[in-house]
Amino acid sequence: MMGSVFLQGLALSLGLIVAIGAQNAFVLRQGLRREHVGSVVFFCASIDALLIAAGVLGMAQALGERPMVAHALALAGAAFLAAYGWNALRRALHQNGLLANEEGDGLTWAAAMAQAAAFTLLNPHVYLDTVLLVGSIGAQQPADLRVWFVAGASSASLLWFCALGFGAQWLAPLFAKPRAWQVLDILIGLTMWALSGMLVLRLVGTMGL
Repeated sequence: MMGSVFLQGLALSLGLIVAIGAQNAFVLRQGLRREHVGSVVFFCASIDALLIAAGVLGMAQALGERPMVAHALALAGAAFLAAYGWNALRRALHQNGLLANEEGDGLTWAAAMAQAAAFTLLNPHVYLDTVLLVGSIGAQQPADLRVWFVAGASSASLLWFCALGFGAQWLAPLFAKPRAWQVLDILIGLTMWALSGMLVLRLVGTMGL
């Protein structure tokens, strides 16, 4: 049971974080330039973990005595995941690649961290994904298993940013190819649909339907 909850958190977080975006391009660029990689990776993963934990714990406390609101949020989360999966499958039809320019002047540690903070904290989708969506879904887990959900979701961020930062030399040529993102988007889409279905089934079981 603990392993299942851990994997649910891991899959959900990976599906949300693995997408072409400014933050991912920045981490990949720092990895290519081998500049402050450890600090950037640690910062991005730590902020994700803090927001995920705050979301799960906060949502759990807020929804603890409001089962109907919890059910409504679970249903909304399932709908969002289904729509997110559909959009990922649609993205797979388009030719896109992740570009991280290696040219230009190097960044000081302070400048690199400032940019990492901007890419991470000034993106409203970060809060929607980690605090609201992951938080509301994690809050549906049994109280003694929520820590495993948080651990799984946080591990996904750490693994992804480590892969981008420390594996940049290998990943850059791969992710510059549209085909790689098409395959990845297909996997994300199917995973999001599976999670949506599991959320609906849990909701049905909770409501005794």
